[in-house]
Amino acid sequence: MTLHANTIGVDISKDRLDVFCRRSGTHWSVPNNAGEAARLAADHRDTRFVFEATSGCDRLLREALTAAGVTFTAVNPRRAREFARAAGFLAKTDRVDARVLAEMGHRLDLGPTVEPSADRKALAELVARREQIVGDLVRERNRLGTATHPIVRRSLLTSIRTLEQRRVVLESEIRRLIVSSAELRGIEERLRQIPGVGPIVAATLIAEMPELGTRDRRAIAALAGLAPLANDSGRHRGHRRIWGGRRKVRRVLFIAALQASQRCARWRRVREEMQAAGKTPKTILIAIARRLLVTMNAMLRDGTPFRSPAAA
Repeated sequence: MTLHANTIGVDISKDRLDVFCRRSGTHWSVPNNAGEAARLAADHRDTRFVFEATSGCDRLLREALTAAGVTFTAVNPRRAREFARAAGFLAKTDRVDARVLAEMGHRLDLGPTVEPSADRKALAELVARREQIVGDLVRERNRLGTATHPIVRRSLLTSIRTLEQRRVVLESEIRRLIVSSAELRGIEERLRQIPGVGPIVAATLIAEMPELGTRDRRAIAALAGLAPLANDSGRHRGHRRIWGGRRKVRRVLFIAALQASQRCARWRRVREEMQAAGKTPKTILIAIARRLLVTMNAMLRDGTPFRSPAAA
C-alpha cells in the first residue's frame, strides 16, 4: 500500500467540478471550464488528482493538469464505485464521490495517467465514430432482414448506403491521419507486421491502448481484460475467468486472434494444442488474444520487429 502526501478527488459533471482535498478535509465546487481547471492545477502542483474517466467531461481538467505538470489518475468508474462500497461509502452524491476518489488515491497505489498526444486524441475520436457507424449499419441491416413493406425497405436501403459512405469517409480520414503522423505511423507499421492485425485493428489499438509498450505483460493484459483471474477457496480450484478491461480493445484482439490462428504457424500450433487438450473455442481465442497483446507490448517496448518461428 502506498500513502501519498496529499490527494484531491474530483467528481466531474458537464457543468461543475466537485473537489475534495484530503489533507485539509475541505470541499468546494467550481465551474467546469478551462479557466477554473487551470487555476485548480496551478494552486495544487504538489498534489495527486484522482477522478473518474468520463466521456469528454474530463477533457478540460486533464489538459490543465498536463500543462501544469501535475500528476493525475483517471480511474475506471466501476472500480471507484466498488472501492466506495468496500470503504463504507454507501451514499452517492457528488460531494461523497469526490471524497471517495481522494481516499482511493491515498490508499491505493494508482499509476499516473499520461495524457495522449493530439494525434492520438484525434484518432480516438475518429475510431469511436467509425464504431458508432458500424453499429448503426448492423442494426439497419437486421431491420432490413425482417422488413416487408416496400417503402420501409427503400428507406432502410437508403440509410444503409448513407452509412456505408460515411464509414468509407471515416476510414479514409483515419488512414490519412496515421500516415501524416510520424508517431502513429511508426506504431502502426510495427503492429501491422503481426499476422492478423489489419488497419482497423491497429488503429483501434493505437487509439484505445496508449499504454502499449509502457507496462509489463501482466499489467497490459489486465488493462485489456485478458488476464485470467483465480477463483480458488480452500481445496476448491475454480475456473479462471477474464473480467473487466477495455471492451473495444478486447473485441479487435479477438478478431486478430482468429486471423492469426489461421495464418501464423506459432498461434496455429497453440490453437491445435489447446483443442487437443479439450479447451473450448472461447478459451482458445482468449489465450491467443492475450499472447498477441503481450507480443505487441514487447515489440513496442523494445523497438523490435515481429519474428515468426521460421525467422527466429
